[in-house]
Amino acid sequence: MSSALTDLFPHPIVQAPMAGGVSVPKLAAAVCEAGGLGFLAAGYKTADGMYEEIKQLRSLTGRPFGVNLFMPQPEYADPAAIDVYAHQLAGEASWYEAELGDPDSGRDDGYETKLAVLRDNPVPVVSFHFGAPSREVVDALHRVGTFVLVTATTPDEARAVERAGADAVIAQGVEAGGHQGTHRDLPETDGCGIGLLSLVAQIRETVSIPIIAAGGIMRGGQIAAVLAAGASAAQLGTAFLATAESGANALHKQALTHSLFVRTELTRAFSGRPARGLVNRFLREHGPYAPAAYPEIHHLTAPLRKAAAKAGDAQGMALWAGQGHRMARELPAGQLVEVLAGELAAARTALSGGGGVR
Repeated sequence: MSSALTDLFPHPIVQAPMAGGVSVPKLAAAVCEAGGLGFLAAGYKTADGMYEEIKQLRSLTGRPFGVNLFMPQPEYADPAAIDVYAHQLAGEASWYEAELGDPDSGRDDGYETKLAVLRDNPVPVVSFHFGAPSREVVDALHRVGTFVLVTATTPDEARAVERAGADAVIAQGVEAGGHQGTHRDLPETDGCGIGLLSLVAQIRETVSIPIIAAGGIMRGGQIAAVLAAGASAAQLGTAFLATAESGANALHKQALTHSLFVRTELTRAFSGRPARGLVNRFLREHGPYAPAAYPEIHHLTAPLRKAAAKAGDAQGMALWAGQGHRMARELPAGQLVEVLAGELAAARTALSGGGGVR
């Protein structure tokens, strides 16, 4: 990775931007202060809401940080399939005494307005999920001094990221919690995700730009593994979800290590796009027939998820989590960065000395 980019964060540790209120300013600030790269998640926020969080974060740290944007989604959902799913969710609405949301509440997540804010009020790093921005967008961010990162889940997507002029590609393995950052949402590819180590190796042989590895990473030894595979840094989401500074619902944090939630699955049940979460009742009952329709299904189920959280019912919530969720540690975010950095150093020492890696 270019020295200019790595100089932004002393430890090769990036806190993943987790939308929905998890990646709050105090979490990002704690990570930045400890030597990692903290991120704010602009997804599902207004441009004004994003800007307010940027101002809050700047009041908490003078260290570099990042902001993540969702790419606008093409209109290819089948309206009839959405109507059928809404009918199937009627029982959930009755149970939680909540109205279903409007599936037509917006497709672009305020993309252009957020870009305008970030051009007028530059931040050190901007990342993109669900596709690669145009070369013009990347060039405009570069002109104001912003580094650009883009998620890819396949080597072909990584090529698109490089063509767009991004400074680095975030290689997201299928182990990752939350939404897969696929550039196109094709139902026929469901279940075809690539594991992280294989993905990093393939992308390393496909593009020349630096790689940030993401997906199921919970320990410093795993960071050492992806660095050895060719990545320049590691991005961790679930590991930071359990920290004190995380804005995640307490039920969500508890579920990561609770005996009721033993595994994760990729599902369309909550948003209409493949996302990895803890298997609960809602996912089991509705995942098998949820249509490919993002963000329509996200808007449709939002009131149900909110009502479930208010009722204290984790079985109706979207409990996003990566495959390593049971390794979550309830530590302050800054301390977690320090622990991970220590584990990484120990793993590198063991590797250089021929010893085993824990």
